[in-house]
Amino acid sequence: MVFGRPVVQDDDTAPLRPVRDSRSASRTAAAAVCLVLGVGLIGGAVTGSWLTGDSAASPTPQGVYAAAGSAWRNQPVDSLFPTTLKGDGAGPGGADRRWTRIAVEQADSCSGALDPLLARALQQVGCRTLVRATYTDATRSHVTTVGMLFTKADTESMAELRTRFAKEGLDRRSDLMPRTLPAKDTAAAHFGAGQRASWTVSVLTDAPVVVYAVSGFADGRTVDDPQPAAAAMKSGATTAPAQSGLGHEAKGIADRVERKLRKTVTGAAEESQ
Repeated sequence: MVFGRPVVQDDDTAPLRPVRDSRSASRTAAAAVCLVLGVGLIGGAVTGSWLTGDSAASPTPQGVYAAAGSAWRNQPVDSLFPTTLKGDGAGPGGADRRWTRIAVEQADSCSGALDPLLARALQQVGCRTLVRATYTDATRSHVTTVGMLFTKADTESMAELRTRFAKEGLDRRSDLMPRTLPAKDTAAAHFGAGQRASWTVSVLTDAPVVVYAVSGFADGRTVDDPQPAAAAMKSGATTAPAQSGLGHEAKGIADRVERKLRKTVTGAAEESQ
């Protein structure tokens, strides 16, 4: 894949005894069928839980975990950040959304692409690289930067980080908001630190990846009181990020990019077998 600066539009061999009872053969055949079906169902459950993000249901196949960790290098840009994303039911009240990619890049450095405190919070898992893209909605009034930080960590370390984020509420701290990816001559031309309105950070445990998204207004207006996406999406929330649906924008795009990563990586792992 190619990333660059923000671009505007990875024995024993004892003989078998003769079968004396046809019912025994039937039972043997039935047992074999059950074994095959059982293995298939178990395999399907593992793959299915990984695709849906239910990492607690079963362990992630090592091949899939490894494929996820190298997706930034082995997969085309469009496989990670599609040129368009469909958000059926992703907006406030279940409204449909559609987003168009307007910029994409591989960051020169992880520390440079993250606020210092967020970089420090993530340093325990290391950073292999960080890739990100910015999308705008159909009305070009909202812009959202979504990123994937590919770590150097194993599953245990990722689980520890996820637990820490949950216990300490790190994903809700405004001083740990991700940075934006602006792009000249696009709707995100003025999308800077002051324009960040809502955000989400998700530490995956079945892939060495941290997925985040941060949203704001395309007209460059500043937001004095940014709000985490989970809070902005709550019924009855009256903040500017909530009323404008920017919590839904950040969460909707982050979720779809995460799903796309899972689908792409699972396909690549199956093809390599």
